Amino acid sequence: MSAGLVHRYIPNTAPGVREQMLAEIGVGSVDEIYEEIPAELRFAGRLDLQQEPRSEADVAREITAILGKNRTTDDLLSFLGAGCWPHYAPALVAEVMGRSEFLTAYGGIEVNDHGRFLAVFEYQSMMGDLLEMDVVAAAVYDGTTASGDAIHMASRITGRKELVLPRLMDPDRLSALLNYNGPWFTPVFVEFDPATGLMDLADLTAKLSDRTAAVYLENPTYLGTVETQAAEISRIAHAAGALLIAHVNPASLGVLAPPGQYDADIACGDGQPLGLPISCGGARLGVLACKNEVRFVHTLPMTMVGILPTTVPGERAYTWHALFDRIFYGEREAARSFSGTSSFLNAIGAGVYMALLGPSGMVDLGTANMQKAAYAARRIGGLQGVKAPVFAGPHFNEFVVDFSGTGKSAAEVNAALLERGILGGKDVTKEFPALGAAALYCVTENHTQSEIDRLVDAIGEVTR
Repeated sequence: MSAGLVHRYIPNTAPGVREQMLAEIGVGSVDEIYEEIPAELRFAGRLDLQQEPRSEADVAREITAILGKNRTTDDLLSFLGAGCWPHYAPALVAEVMGRSEFLTAYGGIEVNDHGRFLAVFEYQSMMGDLLEMDVVAAAVYDGTTASGDAIHMASRITGRKELVLPRLMDPDRLSALLNYNGPWFTPVFVEFDPATGLMDLADLTAKLSDRTAAVYLENPTYLGTVETQAAEISRIAHAAGALLIAHVNPASLGVLAPPGQYDADIACGDGQPLGLPISCGGARLGVLACKNEVRFVHTLPMTMVGILPTTVPGERAYTWHALFDRIFYGEREAARSFSGTSSFLNAIGAGVYMALLGPSGMVDLGTANMQKAAYAARRIGGLQGVKAPVFAGPHFNEFVVDFSGTGKSAAEVNAALLERGILGGKDVTKEFPALGAAALYCVTENHTQSEIDRLVDAIGEVTR
């Protein structure tokens, strides 16, 4: 923006204001503020910006035209998952989250209003029932953040530095975890059974040692298989003196065993399937829970809402519980984890969703997801040259489809489906080349039989 321009909506363009601000912070020019940025990274020209402001109507018209170029999941039939799933988000969840007493309340300090504390406490209580875990944190940013926190907890508790991970885990989550944990951890990868996609127990046993802090388990796995060996994996980990971290999909726990049943020490996951809209990269809900033992609770790097009696009979108070130096508020710039007001709001939304469905509704949700995914896999697998699912055994939500027998790549199939108004599965060819021309397809309770049949017919057309 020109130094001589006075903009009607930008106060610091008024004559003398910029100079006053620069004098206040002790610099001679705006350029000095950016000196720490290398010159080759700074834009040296002038932006071609309109000098005179436009009317609100003109701006709205232009922005709408720009956004109109996008095609979203409202316009396309989507079978993409891989960490952000197209579950149904009930209107009631958005209605409660949009109430001013929740939407505008700041999360994180003692001035937070107690109605919000009560709602978060109810979320923690229901999530504890769902996980069958005793202690649940208020909310962390997303599932990957929760996984990183769980890993740090395991190292602090055991004093060990190795982490055993499944070879077929979410590669984006793996990348974030390696960055999150820096040089403090040594990852050790366990191979998988090529027929089932499940963890190779013999390889797991061989790779455990007195240096292992924890075994990290994804159930269901990134590729949709249900890890039916969870209890045995837990036993093997504990026999080696290691902890078990279970990363789970909360929407699956109406039909799959919760982590508390197979003696997981720490549970984590992403709460987006619990009635929250698709939001890739935005604020999400990370679920973090642990056993009710001092060594676990004292390493929990997040706040919790607790309930206490008051001096007034029958009244209850809700307040934060936290070891302040363990959480990101206390660590500040040294913190490797974070959360915030939006995540707490999403926790309230997830609480509304769980209360809305109730125990039987969670069973119905899990059943619908498994049945519809199985139907889709069976129908797609019946097409000439297509293998689905690639792995034997039960799946939840997602399954891998191999197009190698059709002579087409997953990218070619996806491009042809997009022309037909369908977002196909995520191309995992580069992530897992051993699986062939593979794509990860997601089917949820939100897909109808006719939509699945439309997908099958379209795949049949493009692979002939």
